[in-house]
Amino acid sequence: MIDAFDLRIYDFDLPDSAIAQTPIEPRHAARLLVLSSPDAPLDHQSVADLPALLPRNALLVVNDTRVVPARLLGQKASGGRVELLLTRPFGTPGADLLGHEAMARSSKAFKVGQVLDLDGGGQATITAVLGQGLVRIDLAGFADLATLLAHCGHVPLPPYIRGGKEQPDVDRPRYQSTFANAPGAVAAPTAGLHLSAEVLEQLAEAGVELARVTLHVGPGTFLPVRDPDLHQHRVLPERAEISVETADAIARARAQGRAIIAVGTTTTRTLEAAAILGNGVIAPGRFDADLTILPGHRFQIVDGLMTNFHLPQSSLLVLVSCFAGRARILAAYAEAVARGYRFYSYGDAMLILPT
Repeated sequence: MIDAFDLRIYDFDLPDSAIAQTPIEPRHAARLLVLSSPDAPLDHQSVADLPALLPRNALLVVNDTRVVPARLLGQKASGGRVELLLTRPFGTPGADLLGHEAMARSSKAFKVGQVLDLDGGGQATITAVLGQGLVRIDLAGFADLATLLAHCGHVPLPPYIRGGKEQPDVDRPRYQSTFANAPGAVAAPTAGLHLSAEVLEQLAEAGVELARVTLHVGPGTFLPVRDPDLHQHRVLPERAEISVETADAIARARAQGRAIIAVGTTTTRTLEAAAILGNGVIAPGRFDADLTILPGHRFQIVDGLMTNFHLPQSSLLVLVSCFAGRARILAAYAEAVARGYRFYSYGDAMLILPT
């Protein structure tokens, strides 16, 4: 008997050559694998076809978080190289250089009081060693966090893209959605990377309404699942915000029986977490999206989902499997591999339509 909470059943074979290393141009040229009804064959389209694929009166919800250059490189006084990734790179104006949590990498352990010289001119002082590769730091050398990151920061690419090494001319504009607005993410909500200005305009002309939420993507989204028993896994909370306009748009769509399509797993988590907090009602405001979507989750808001292809045995693959069925998703992934789809952050996408 299959145990839906066994992480090992959310697995698939993927050759390294299928992992996209560069984004496709234009954005909407990405391929789109369409799942309509469970008994219908898979349909192979492109993101450019999205306006014709979505229900005419659908509400399309995107995540407008903006990726910040939150990876900092530098060295210790001894000359040893260090790497820091800020986990929540937003703060209170005037105090936003202080008290940052960071994932830290170095050949030797960090010590409280160590001063690190950052490439680009800033400094980081270790104020606490938190364990599990985490430290707390105070930053200095620039007037505010945004200025420091502009001079010292690097795009926090995942390691499967060129070993995490950015190409600034490519990654600065493309590891960012066209509608990114609220700075604070350390990873891109990648499904939204495919939506060009042209496609958004065509969607509006086709009668699709657009709404925005904000979920500042942090380590909770991309950290590996450590325990094969999914009962033991929890996605770390991430800061989210829903505007009055978006809350009203969702309420209208639900009252009118219109489909709500989430662009990305981060949008899905935001909406479903808000529904739980509001007892089924989406209320405006800021909150921590503290939700791990596991087998048995009842989706209250999201009717359809556009999403990229995710890593094996990841919380994101589990989420998509919960939404559309594990066997169905793994079969779709197998066909995507066979047909040469591009995988992960810079890869192609999948559209799961309402049934």
